[in-house]
Amino acid sequence: MDTHDVVVLGGGSAGESVATTVVRGGKSVALVEQRLVGGECPYFACMPSKAMLSAAEVRHRIGTAPTFGAVSRSLALDDGRAAYRAAAARRHEIAARLDDSGEVRELEGVGVAVYRGRGRVVRPGVLEMSGRIIGWTDLVISVGTVFDIPDIEGLDRARTWTSEEVYTTSELPSSVVVLGGGAVGCEIAQVLARFGAQVTIVQRAPRLIPAEEPSVAEALADVFVQDGIEVRLNSRAVRAERRQDTVGLFLEDGSQLTAERIVIAAGQSPRLEGLGLETLGIRPGRGGFLDVDDRCRVRGQDHVWAAGDITGIARFTHTANYQGRIIAANLLGREARADYRAIPRGVYTDPAVACVGLSSDKAREQGYDAVSASMEVRRTARARATGLKAGRLVLVADRRRRKLLGAAAIGPHAEEWIGEAALAIRAEVPIDVLTDVVHAFPTFSETYEPPLRELAEMMGAGP
Repeated sequence: MDTHDVVVLGGGSAGESVATTVVRGGKSVALVEQRLVGGECPYFACMPSKAMLSAAEVRHRIGTAPTFGAVSRSLALDDGRAAYRAAAARRHEIAARLDDSGEVRELEGVGVAVYRGRGRVVRPGVLEMSGRIIGWTDLVISVGTVFDIPDIEGLDRARTWTSEEVYTTSELPSSVVVLGGGAVGCEIAQVLARFGAQVTIVQRAPRLIPAEEPSVAEALADVFVQDGIEVRLNSRAVRAERRQDTVGLFLEDGSQLTAERIVIAAGQSPRLEGLGLETLGIRPGRGGFLDVDDRCRVRGQDHVWAAGDITGIARFTHTANYQGRIIAANLLGREARADYRAIPRGVYTDPAVACVGLSSDKAREQGYDAVSASMEVRRTARARATGLKAGRLVLVADRRRRKLLGAAAIGPHAEEWIGEAALAIRAEVPIDVLTDVVHAFPTFSETYEPPLRELAEMMGAGP
């Protein structure tokens, strides 16, 4: 039996973070991964999606900018399929050609033992993988999630893709129905539409990205309308029908959609089946995810930890990396606790959506005396200089504590300038200090200044 101080089950962002840090701290570490070391992010999600979004934005800019002549626009827009294939070829390079050998070499180079296969706990301290027995003192679970497939009659026989197929194929469908209006569905919809596909989003909720500020979600929907995307809100698909070259999708209201492909972007569920965690007395928590404490240790366990999407907490790569650092610190004897109040959330459309902390609705639900203020990004000098017509920032604060609780933005590179709000929330910077911050001119970050002053006025004189 191969025995290690720490065995990491799942080689995604969190698993790699734990493995490399702990092995450098002097412990023996093994990483068990069934598929690609690095997880979904570099190969099927974050990196390829951002590559395609970037290409779609460039194509859109060429097609709409008044400084480009009709010939240039025609070359950019007439053959969307050829442009899409070219963008997909670049995407394939960015996704390391779906080859993780470099990641494996890097891990093995620092002393991590890498095992290929799906591990299963057979008893406390022992993992089995393809007949091989691996012993552990501490076990870190970071196996991620699987796609949710909606229970829709006939969907299993229809021409469907998940985001993985979207971001690995070079085929551009002529028409697509996207099931789901969350971050993944919104990004896919804009990519395909800007390369020329006819796109419809079917969203069960009353708005896109329903957990975020309503005004920001509405602004995103307006952008989609300008992109030619049809947005069906409060809509539920009940039946799919495969035809010769298309799929018919029937909605609850009696209407029917026809498309070449259906893209399923309806969420994900934890990948726990077959891991043998019941032998350790571990039972999934809410939503089937692993319940962890603020050290990222599985509740009720002394030597089992969990990180990444499997915890159901702020399911982003940056959260997984953060949790990996927390676990590694605790395994190496350094006390560390996670604080999730200021984890940024992004939708990397054009313009981008970026949020952090609590929405105004969530803040009130949690009992805060919440007040909010907003500003249109187009009112900044930078927006006037660049011709920007859309964008919005909403700030939410606690009147009693005079601290920022949340921020939501839509605008150019909002994922970058949301960092100011993330720091303010995490460090609990008083509103009175934030109103005194000087921003460079002309920048989009100047959008913060008027709503911060408005919040200060709402709260009255400071202590």
